[in-house]
Amino acid sequence: MVGLDWTRPIEIALTMEGSTVPLSEEEQRQFEQLERALAAEDPKFVSAMRGTNVRLYYKRRAVLAGVGFVLGIVVLMTGAIIPNTIIGVIGFVMMVACLYVAALSMKRISNASDGDDLPPPPPQSKRHRTRHDSSGSFMERMEDRWRRRRDEDL
Repeated sequence: MVGLDWTRPIEIALTMEGSTVPLSEEEQRQFEQLERALAAEDPKFVSAMRGTNVRLYYKRRAVLAGVGFVLGIVVLMTGAIIPNTIIGVIGFVMMVACLYVAALSMKRISNASDGDDLPPPPPQSKRHRTRHDSSGSFMERMEDRWRRRRDEDL
């Protein structure tokens, strides 16, 4: 999916289904004509759909998580100064959550390639997974085992 152009909805839809189908020359021409008409009609929408650099996206997330972490420290200290345990706990939870988001963002920044101008891909829904996907959740694997045992008994 490295060569996938996320600004083209037809490629996104076909890729989400698991395969990319090339368009004929006529379909490609009609699709480009539609893209030009949309760009002429609503340029703000087109610029919003183009996306930003992945590194920039995760860098912003990391900076915002850092600001949230500092805010969590302030809330934690406020809870310590005003003897209110709930405020202190909320500040601590904020700090931990922001630290987690910052760590994930930094990991993604280091994994992103330099020339990657694609926005982050949308999360895959669970219904598109195959039956033999080993990266499924614990419950999905247990359900698969149960189905296989039930099928063997019949």
